[in-house]
Amino acid sequence: MATPQAAHAPAPPVTAGSISARLDRLPATRSVWTLIVLLSLGFFFELYDLLYSGYVAPGLVRSGILTSITAGFFGMTGVVSFIASLFGGLFVGTIACGFLADRFGRCAIFTYSLLWYTGANLIMAFQDTATGLNVWRFVAGVGIGVELVTIGTYISELAPKHIRGRAFACEQAVGFMAVPVVAFLAYLLVPRAPFGIDGWRWVVVIGAHGALFVWWIRRTLPESPRWLAQKGRLDEADRVMRALEEQVAREYGKPLPSPEPALETAHGRGAFADMWKPPYGRRAAMMMIILNVFQTVGFYGFANWVPTLLVKQGITVTSSLMYSGIVAIAAPVGPLIGLVMADRIERKTAIVAMAAVNIVCGLLFSQSGNAAFLIAMGVGLTLSGNIMSYSYHAYQTELFPTGIRVRAIGFVYSWSRFSAIFTSFIIAAVLKGFGTTGVFVFIASAMLIVMAAIGCMGPRTRDLALEKISQ
Repeated sequence: MATPQAAHAPAPPVTAGSISARLDRLPATRSVWTLIVLLSLGFFFELYDLLYSGYVAPGLVRSGILTSITAGFFGMTGVVSFIASLFGGLFVGTIACGFLADRFGRCAIFTYSLLWYTGANLIMAFQDTATGLNVWRFVAGVGIGVELVTIGTYISELAPKHIRGRAFACEQAVGFMAVPVVAFLAYLLVPRAPFGIDGWRWVVVIGAHGALFVWWIRRTLPESPRWLAQKGRLDEADRVMRALEEQVAREYGKPLPSPEPALETAHGRGAFADMWKPPYGRRAAMMMIILNVFQTVGFYGFANWVPTLLVKQGITVTSSLMYSGIVAIAAPVGPLIGLVMADRIERKTAIVAMAAVNIVCGLLFSQSGNAAFLIAMGVGLTLSGNIMSYSYHAYQTELFPTGIRVRAIGFVYSWSRFSAIFTSFIIAAVLKGFGTTGVFVFIASAMLIVMAAIGCMGPRTRDLALEKISQ
């Protein structure tokens, strides 16, 4: 029988470490997955806005706002300026604005950045000049960049450690559903002018309607308890955890597992300089200079050049367009595979293995002229690229502590946007001088660098508490 002292023993003190330990022990019930899916819907709208540039470009040219060629390198009237405006905004949003979510919270910035870029796109849809179009595309890009790094951080901090990989696979699977959606809408609308309004405007406006779901999503999402605890708002963090624990316990049908011993970590002031303290400086350099720069060569180097590479291999334009449709349908399949395997394989192992698959499929692609074989290798490239995508998005959120997580991710991820600006120019030059084989040798070289760097330098993260990884 418990003594009076034991019966009324005070509850253990709430600390940042205890909050994280309580979160990581949660079973993966419906409530946990609902939070992940709601955040993934935000990623869907983000990818829709990120991807429609190429699909609406023919409509912009036909409407007379933009031209298919650019008069000068920095010309503002060509399609390339429209695409460059987006990547310029993405670069600014990721490198300069990541601190916002570290300062004001994941939930608030998730909401307002989504409203920011959907509002900017809505304004852009009614522009009639190249300058207006590019300015508002840049503004939208800033919001998309902020949203991109905030969602990844938000998911990593809400998902228990044993499903963190699958959580990112879910995010990417839901997000990549935007590929066939935007492709289908563009196919239906861009060649037409429903109710006398250019079809490309309809594609943009439909995407902007994602803002209608923002407040509904916002209403059901709690703030990250890890962020609240790191900011010293322990009572709020405890309230969020108690509410979540009660929901999960009802669904689980039995007592929740006991939390593991709490891990406390020092997070500093959350300043930019904290990102360069050991061991984070080495991780930032690894992720910034190597992974984000060179993986972009493989991912966008193939995805953006599929029709051209197919034609170079002797495939007709009609067949290359059919291939693009297959790719659009296959885009979410890689992350769906991840829902089965993501938490069974170490993140760094998945990145290295998919880079190797990318090399093999790419080199085989470059040596064949058979349409069916080319499509098979192209699907292999797409699947390996998308599996690597969710793996490294999860991986980079795990390598930094809560106080600087969004700032650090924004900084390292911005270098993939910077790399993307130049990748197309380099591949165009390589294709002209060395053909399809040269392109895939170039991509293979980039993937070898990724394999060596992550395989040799990357720490293990699977099924570890974020605080343990931070140590």
